[in-house]
Amino acid sequence: MPESPWSRIGWRNLGRNRKRTVLTALGLAVGFFAVVFIVGWSQGIMAEMVESATSLVNGQLEIHDAEYRPDRSIYDTIGGRDGADVDALLRAIDVDPSVVAAAPRVYAGGLISSGDATSAGMFMGIDPTRELTLSRFLDPLVEGRMPVSGQNEMLVGAEMARQLEAGLDDELVVVSSGADGSMANDLFTLVGIFQTGLVELDATFAVMPIGDLQTLLVLPPGRIHEIAVSTVDPWIAEETAARLGGALSAGEGPLEVVAWTTLNPAMVDYVALGESMYFIIIIIVFSIAIFGVANTMLMATYERRREFAVMLALGATPRSVRAVVLHEGVALGGISLALGAAMTLPLMVWFHTAPPDMSWAIDDVTIMGALLSPSLRVEYDIPFWILTAVALFATALLASLLPAWRAARVPPADTLAGL
Repeated sequence: MPESPWSRIGWRNLGRNRKRTVLTALGLAVGFFAVVFIVGWSQGIMAEMVESATSLVNGQLEIHDAEYRPDRSIYDTIGGRDGADVDALLRAIDVDPSVVAAAPRVYAGGLISSGDATSAGMFMGIDPTRELTLSRFLDPLVEGRMPVSGQNEMLVGAEMARQLEAGLDDELVVVSSGADGSMANDLFTLVGIFQTGLVELDATFAVMPIGDLQTLLVLPPGRIHEIAVSTVDPWIAEETAARLGGALSAGEGPLEVVAWTTLNPAMVDYVALGESMYFIIIIIVFSIAIFGVANTMLMATYERRREFAVMLALGATPRSVRAVVLHEGVALGGISLALGAAMTLPLMVWFHTAPPDMSWAIDDVTIMGALLSPSLRVEYDIPFWILTAVALFATALLASLLPAWRAARVPPADTLAGL
């Protein structure tokens, strides 16, 4: 298809006042950069929030007995009172292509004492090797080392250690309720202290090898409360949960496989709220830009009113004059997009792969149980970039409508006569 003469004239007109063209295009380009970067940064915060909330302790999936939630009773173990073949379950979970790690856990509430100080806590029995591949709250420890199974060793959070005034190698009295109805109590040696930055977690959790906690609670080795699972991407957790639910339920009785989106619906709503703001950002930024572009193009068309008068006098239709100005707007949009891409893409790659650390200016932030380290990390969202590019072109085109209408209404005789 041959190139339209109005398109050539539109491109040519942009070169008449190059400084004004560049400044106008830079305005749109900066708008493009602002939208892409702000949304990318917001998505980076959301991604870090979800990643922190799911990878710090909980994992992206929880597998437990169908009756375990919401009471989380000590008696509701996987497989019921007969327990389950935990190793077989773990093998079946590990073969799923979306699973990164899986770790069994046992939980119980109780009291921890050191000298005259006593603190209520949540006991968490873990497989140290598997747990370190799944969660981050024990890696690295602030002090000490991981506990060894069979030695009655445990870890506590930094805030709990402070409240108990306990240090490494101190003996702690642990009291809980046994699964057989007895009072469970024993002495444990404090061998390590962890610190997550979440005070409520550091003040509550006490961690010990899963076998030691099962012995304390009078639970057989096959009775566990939960298997936590991490996936390659938090946003495929629901799909993975459905797949694992079908694969595991037949062999081990009534199991429930729950994704983090079900366990933490408030965070899902928070992320959805953030995403709903993206279109508002586009509208605000380009609505401001449209006035600047329209003003510039009105000035340009006013300066060329004699040219338009000559075109109309020589037989050009008002539609042709409007086409010249509209093509000029489209050409301006193309230049703006090229400048915006040249400005945006390198920064997006830099801030995605090596985001600047802002901890020197801002402390860590806790949002909805997630610990965020301040940085300028951005996430890629190619469909949104395309949408922003379309919005840029739409802005340039809309900004040229009024100048095009004004140019087409130039009276040839009066304008050429100098009236």
